[in-house]
Amino acid sequence: MNTKPILFILILALSFQSCKSKKRVVSSKTKTKTEKVVIDDKRDKVVKKDIKTETKITTPPKNATYAEVVSIYINNYSGIAKEEMLQYGIPASITLAQGILESGAGRGTLTKKANNHFGIKCHSTWTGERVYHDDDEKGECFRKYRDPRYSFRDHSLFLSQRSRYQNLFTLKKRDYKGWAKGLKKAGYATDPKYPAKLINIIERYDLTQYDDEVLGGKVKIANLDESKISTYTVQKGETLYSISRRFNMTVDALKEYNGLNSNTISVGQVLYLHPAKGR
Repeated sequence: MNTKPILFILILALSFQSCKSKKRVVSSKTKTKTEKVVIDDKRDKVVKKDIKTETKITTPPKNATYAEVVSIYINNYSGIAKEEMLQYGIPASITLAQGILESGAGRGTLTKKANNHFGIKCHSTWTGERVYHDDDEKGECFRKYRDPRYSFRDHSLFLSQRSRYQNLFTLKKRDYKGWAKGLKKAGYATDPKYPAKLINIIERYDLTQYDDEVLGGKVKIANLDESKISTYTVQKGETLYSISRRFNMTVDALKEYNGLNSNTISVGQVLYLHPAKGR
């Protein structure tokens, strides 16, 4: 009996089974790789959702004149200054003039590396990021902000929460000259010409128009950042002060929005975080 054909058939059958086995291994590896890609893609989407919208800034061209640089600065930040005036009562003209003067209309070293538009130093209460910059003394500590908007908000808090600036808030909102002189008197700057410089900037660039827009009702509360939470429920261990710090507000503003005559609050109490309609 000739066994060669039978052996040949057996060898072919074994080879076919071996190839099928290898194909299964390759298919399994491919499937594993696909699953990993899907997981990584989901994680990437979560990270993207956590990124907050930053303030859109127009950068002046290199050959721009100083007047053009200031004009662009005003266009960039006048909206924020008006929002701060609505929230804290500081004239938008004063905020813009201080920003222009302190930051060199956005071109200063401190502003570029720290988004610090008002030259606010660290002081003992600051727990955020910081940079060191030569000012009155060498290597002084200054506050650093993730976005310029936070610099404007910190400026509002800096003035409204310190007792030495409280007399400013008794002045009329259109009295920019009084505010300029009051800032110097309260110790905001050591330069004796500081008030005159602010007044000159305000008058030269007609910054009082932004005060008029707020006081005339052209800028409404509804134009503020709508992404902010409108109410907050008091949790155990919280105080008006801790809640005000959490939402970048003053205690007085929080009390005013909620008709509170004292600092007493209770767990579960719902607080308005902005002036409520109809109140």
